[in-house]
Amino acid sequence: MLSFIGLLAGLGLLIFFAIRGMHLLIAAPLSALVIALTGGLPLFDQLAAEGQATYVGTFMDGFTSFFRSWFFMFLLGAIFGKAMENSHAAESIAHWIISHIGVKHAALAVVAACAILTYGGVSVFIVAFCVYSMALSLFREANLPRRFLPGVIAFGSVTFTMTSAGSPEIQNWIPIPYLDTTPYAGWEVSIIVAVFMAGLGYFWMQRMLRRAIANGERFEERATDVPDVEHQGLPHPLLCALPLLAVLGVVFFSHEALGTAALIVALASGLVLTYLFNYRYFNDHGRPFSEGATGALIATANTCAVVGFGTVAKATPAFTDVVQYITSIPGGGLVGAAIAVSIICALTGSASGGQTIALPLLAPLYVGPDVAPENSVEPDALHRVVSIASGGLDSLPHNGYVVTLIRAICGESHQDAYGPLARLTVVIPFLGVILALACFALL
Repeated sequence: MLSFIGLLAGLGLLIFFAIRGMHLLIAAPLSALVIALTGGLPLFDQLAAEGQATYVGTFMDGFTSFFRSWFFMFLLGAIFGKAMENSHAAESIAHWIISHIGVKHAALAVVAACAILTYGGVSVFIVAFCVYSMALSLFREANLPRRFLPGVIAFGSVTFTMTSAGSPEIQNWIPIPYLDTTPYAGWEVSIIVAVFMAGLGYFWMQRMLRRAIANGERFEERATDVPDVEHQGLPHPLLCALPLLAVLGVVFFSHEALGTAALIVALASGLVLTYLFNYRYFNDHGRPFSEGATGALIATANTCAVVGFGTVAKATPAFTDVVQYITSIPGGGLVGAAIAVSIICALTGSASGGQTIALPLLAPLYVGPDVAPENSVEPDALHRVVSIASGGLDSLPHNGYVVTLIRAICGESHQDAYGPLARLTVVIPFLGVILALACFALL
């Protein structure tokens, strides 16, 4: 019982600290310490029995594992984004889009850019770095409140594209070995849900923006922003778009052969092309590297801290009890799976982490010859429901991507930016899960 109370208290503290603006490198270890103390974990390896999980060791295992896997992607993504910004390439693309589709569709342009990169295979952790500069220029041009930037970027990245059939994102691929399915599992329902989420989310996003503008909110310049140049002095938008297309193309054609290393090659290709095509437009040729390296280190460390928190939580007895309880919830296999995945993703603050923990438990319960008829479900249906459900409650305030996007990339606060982001990345996917369950029930 004490371990369960500590698990809830630790999660609550982490969310509270994140909303209050405490740095995650402080908030995550403090919150994890509460979970470790109430869960009976020794603080140090020297105080533990052989093979026993400890607070420091477990936290750092999660921290360093994520750092090792993702730092180069974060680094190249940050440098690439800064190069697009410093060379005014992002502004050139923004101006071209604005002039062709109109200022009122600026938010749609950002969503489209994120969706194309995400569905093309760029990790959602990287998309924000690639798109932010262009999005900032679009919002500046359209005079839209910049506090909506995180929500708009996240909506295009982690909703109707990340968990859809055919997406190269890992949230669509993790179920495959557990369920013996393909990336296109449940594609008919996936199309319906994706269109629903995209349409409803865009309508809600536009409504929030209109209401904010009616209340007097406008784009606010900051000292750290790269100043605009005259439009006639901008690089050609086609040459500016080629690096983005290169990122998309390299990932699309190489992700199966290279795996996550394809992101490194793709982002490096985009960076090289940015300098090759727009060299003379840079304000400072070395600045993107120094600023990008600093930003990448902060962003990666923030995410690593949250992963470390989840790793400590996973090692406690309460977490095991919670997993066992929610996987036995009645109501049918698909409903139980959706609830289980949603709750586990909320506890870990990670869609991929939640799936990795949940699927080894869910697959034997709902798929196979030994499963009770009332719980048995089609593997393709389970794959799609698990994938869509993982992209909802994972986006709580302590999620590493959410914290990185709001604070490290966009420079906003949770108080200002999380409300719109939550509506678009928590509520919309939640409704998408309900629609998916209804569609599979009718099939």
